[in-house]
Amino acid sequence: MNSSLPSPSIQSPAGKNRSDWPHVADPGDGTFRNPILFADYSDPDVIRHGDDFYLTASSFNCTPGLPILHSRDLVNWTLIGHAIENLPHPRYSAVRHGCGIWAPSLRFHDGRFWIFFPMPDEGIYVVTAEHPAGPWSEPHLVQEGKGLIDPCPLWDDDGKAYLVHAFAHSRAGIKHQLRVCPMSPDGRKLSGSGKIVFHAPERHPTIEGPKFLKKDGWYYIFAPAGGVATGWQVALRSRNIYGPYEDRIVLEQGASDINGPHQGALVDTPNGQWWFFHFQDRGLYGRVVHLQPVEWREGWPLIGRDSDGNGIGEPVSECASPVVALRSAPVFPDSSDEFDSVKPGLQWQWHANHRREWFSLTARPGFLRLFNQPSDAAVLSDTPNLLLQKFPARSFTVETALEFFPENSGDEAGLIITGRTFAAIAIRRERDGNKILFRSNHTETELSIADAVRCRFFADVSPGGICRFRFAIGEDAPKKIDFEFKATAGFWIGAKVGIYSISRNSAPKGYADFDYFRFSELRVC
Repeated sequence: MNSSLPSPSIQSPAGKNRSDWPHVADPGDGTFRNPILFADYSDPDVIRHGDDFYLTASSFNCTPGLPILHSRDLVNWTLIGHAIENLPHPRYSAVRHGCGIWAPSLRFHDGRFWIFFPMPDEGIYVVTAEHPAGPWSEPHLVQEGKGLIDPCPLWDDDGKAYLVHAFAHSRAGIKHQLRVCPMSPDGRKLSGSGKIVFHAPERHPTIEGPKFLKKDGWYYIFAPAGGVATGWQVALRSRNIYGPYEDRIVLEQGASDINGPHQGALVDTPNGQWWFFHFQDRGLYGRVVHLQPVEWREGWPLIGRDSDGNGIGEPVSECASPVVALRSAPVFPDSSDEFDSVKPGLQWQWHANHRREWFSLTARPGFLRLFNQPSDAAVLSDTPNLLLQKFPARSFTVETALEFFPENSGDEAGLIITGRTFAAIAIRRERDGNKILFRSNHTETELSIADAVRCRFFADVSPGGICRFRFAIGEDAPKKIDFEFKATAGFWIGAKVGIYSISRNSAPKGYADFDYFRFSELRVC
């Protein structure tokens, strides 16, 4: 660290009136506003490589998985790819809520980028690439085991390698232990049973998400404790990689309105500043990403601002931006998609392992063709071929237009908002013609006869996830419907919005062509 560099100055909230859409983290005045990513990039890990920063996050049951984002200034982020196409186990052809990829770690070593990631029912995996945008290697199983989560490697100065991980209480019956294991330097396998290096349930009844760092001769493990919505950030340090480790709380909610500020990444800039990324659980919006300044004091990091003088940092809402060589113009992760490329936008994810034959962007250029897939799911949330993306703001309007080409009674396509509950507005082929339907959980209501191939669907999402839907047949003006739906979080993920095309026929032939998918400022309340 460059001790002569001043610590970032912390700004008080400006209180300016601004729209929720899009969420502006960088107002262009040399400051930033948290969250820097108002989207569900939970359990973020970030590294610096030269003047570039890269971020990955949990992706659970959604594919492609392990999103990769890039930034030059730590505030403005662009989604550049994913590290895996599908989850490395055949059971994920079905929707496995809350399973799949949990908290990963991203590192650069020996000329390659590495991501170690856990699948709590299968074990710990690794993928590597020469560039974060890919291509990435096929997942390799480092250690089989149930309940092994949140791995992070460290290659020491003597060439030896180690891995720290936590345990999932739901699988292993343990939630307050961290273990360090020796690992082969090529990252392919653990070479011993390792040692439990931290266990203090009276102070930290839950501890997980460990991240390794070696600095100034100290081994540090940064670990979130206390639970997702209400937890705090712990730093552990020792002169020996196997401990004993002393611990200190370095970030807590305190008097701020940012709950559970923990689990993330400590990263430095080329000029010696340090910053910490963490999530905040925002319920239906998922776990959004915050950035906090860091000051080192006597070998311990102080994260955020020590507003009450107790030696523990609290998160800040606004702050002077990081000092970097090249600042980015304000950017926002992609959301709208005109479907004018040969691939779907990177913001899209399927709800389970997917197959290339589910869609086409070349069969009718300028449209995304979703081929009907057989579905007998009692609720749409359990359908694998939902094509979804994260909620990108507190409020927004989304609009899509589709042309419907069914082959059988029961063919259906529409716009969906889903979490633990769902609501959808859709067009379905019935024996007596096409119908516009509103579906929510186990109920559905017929809204109109659809006498045209083309229809437009709208969802207006107000703060708090209050959703209202509209539809238009052909070129008619949109009609409001009476139903109101409150979006809910999914299983470890936030609510999602997207499109689908399904059939009750076991060998469907129909399809739906989607013209666009557009987000805008909320227009209808």
